[in-house]
Amino acid sequence: MPGIAGIITRKPVVDGNVQTVRDMVAAMQCENFYNVGMLFVPDMGAFSGWVTHGDSFAARQPFVSEQQNAVLILSGECFLNPETGMELRRNGDNEGANPASWLVHLYEQEGEQFVRSLNGLFSGLLIDKRKRKAILFNDRYGMERIYWHETADAFYFASEAKALLRALPELRSFDEKGVGQFLTHGCTLEERTLFNGISRLPAGSLWSFENGTCSRRRYFTSENWESQTLVSGEQFECEFQSIFRRVLPRYTDSKIRLGISLTAGLDTRMIMACLPETVSNAVCYTYSGQKTDTQDARLAARVAATCGLEHRILRVDADFFDSFSTWTDKTVYATDGNLGIIGAHEIYLSRQARDLSPVRLTGICGGEIFRNISTFKPMNLSGKLFEQQPTAGELHHRSEHPVTFAAFREIPWNLFGSITACRSQLCLRSPYLDNELVGLAYRAPLSLRKSSDSAVRFVRNNNKALAGISTDMGYLGSASGPLAVLNRMAAKVAFKADYYFSHGLPAKLSLLEPAFRPFAAGMQYFGSHRYLHYHNWFRKELASYVRQSLSDVQTLQSPFWNRGFVKRMAEEHISGRKNYVQEINAVLTLSAIERLLFRDFSNQNAEMAISCNGSAKTKFQSAHTN
Repeated sequence: MPGIAGIITRKPVVDGNVQTVRDMVAAMQCENFYNVGMLFVPDMGAFSGWVTHGDSFAARQPFVSEQQNAVLILSGECFLNPETGMELRRNGDNEGANPASWLVHLYEQEGEQFVRSLNGLFSGLLIDKRKRKAILFNDRYGMERIYWHETADAFYFASEAKALLRALPELRSFDEKGVGQFLTHGCTLEERTLFNGISRLPAGSLWSFENGTCSRRRYFTSENWESQTLVSGEQFECEFQSIFRRVLPRYTDSKIRLGISLTAGLDTRMIMACLPETVSNAVCYTYSGQKTDTQDARLAARVAATCGLEHRILRVDADFFDSFSTWTDKTVYATDGNLGIIGAHEIYLSRQARDLSPVRLTGICGGEIFRNISTFKPMNLSGKLFEQQPTAGELHHRSEHPVTFAAFREIPWNLFGSITACRSQLCLRSPYLDNELVGLAYRAPLSLRKSSDSAVRFVRNNNKALAGISTDMGYLGSASGPLAVLNRMAAKVAFKADYYFSHGLPAKLSLLEPAFRPFAAGMQYFGSHRYLHYHNWFRKELASYVRQSLSDVQTLQSPFWNRGFVKRMAEEHISGRKNYVQEINAVLTLSAIERLLFRDFSNQNAEMAISCNGSAKTKFQSAHTN
């Protein structure tokens, strides 16, 4: 995935550090359409590199001040608010040929606190040669991760843990508590990772390196927003309307064709209801199943047509199953194991989306930030799976402010894997993570967050034509009164039933699986909402993959698992007697991490990790300065 990597060392050894950074960058360069580059400042002990999408915000780095005193490398994307832009122009910054040059100019004006003015998902390294100081920072939510490890002589950092594992082979082992959290919650928590000796930079960090010491500070925490005063529901909706319409053009502005990932839900409907008139060449697309179209695909096509935009359906097709082991390896490798094998479709579908546009506008995180929607649930893996029950600790953050839990916990922890997989292929944008909107969410009355009524009113107020098209959950549409309530109830029942058809019954009800399957298969509406059916695929199209992978000698030798249970698990799931999708995912994901990032890491094939000097499509830049 695109990102940054580097070493800040107290004892510069130029040749060795240069090669180490090259190795770190090579580990991150898993696609041949990435650009890569290097920046070395040997007299300050700073050696760094980057990987970017070719047409992305950060593609033209490094960003250098006019006096050549400050230089910045960046991962991600920052949006310039009008006030900051006006101030910069008053001071002579006209952006010029590089639209991202304002970042380093902002640092020259505001010093280290320039990070407070940044809006977006980003991480970066800024080197001030005049002050002989290096500054490492990330966004407010910690979505652009920085992994780090410190030795007696050097500080190693990278956007991907695999870069540190490549440079420091002694770190290639699991962190027992991190694995326990992964098996209990589906992700690691706080600053912990799956790997021994590797930590994550806290969200909103500003770490300064000067004279061999590191000052570790945070420029932003959730408390900055939590102290705001609540407003009435009417006032909140008025402010949301104004801010959303002002913010959205930041995310639709693109010099290349914009791709809009469209669903039948409210979050993308709100975007389409306020789509700027300048967006006339965008292409909409919806992910769907191999043969039948989901409700998402059917309704999204109507939404796109109403807005006068092209719509495509991107499908999980036969070639996905034929090459499933390749897609699982790509997924685990690209996300450092944060997304498991049942997320293999994400890169597969994102590659199709990239053929339409390298920029993806999406409504993800809207429900979490504004409507208390959460998918952060315990894994509830069978206790029989483990040789010894994993230790993870409790998730105590549920008592926090709901927006804090969503923006600073659930999204950067639980949703990180799927977002990272997508970002390995596309430049991902969501207006719902804009600083102005997240800050506003803290002012909403809690009663307003418990329903979707506010979002429904927003669509009706901004686009009556789109309000006439129902959502997949029965909102909007032409029905009103008791009929509308019945429609929503029926839609929710169908949605929940379809969930169990796609994912299988809960573990406590798994004994009913044999009776449930024939009943569900005979009902027409089952399968109309969900296009991902790993529960069924592991029994049919991918049954041989599951059998073979779970019987692998290396998998069975893992100290985590009860070998006897793992041997039985495949047949019990394939036969339909039990639902072990999550258990299969856990075993095979950790097995893939061990194989790809520990055991065989030095021998990755060219498809998985292209060397910096490899692909003819790769653009390579290098800067060496004193």
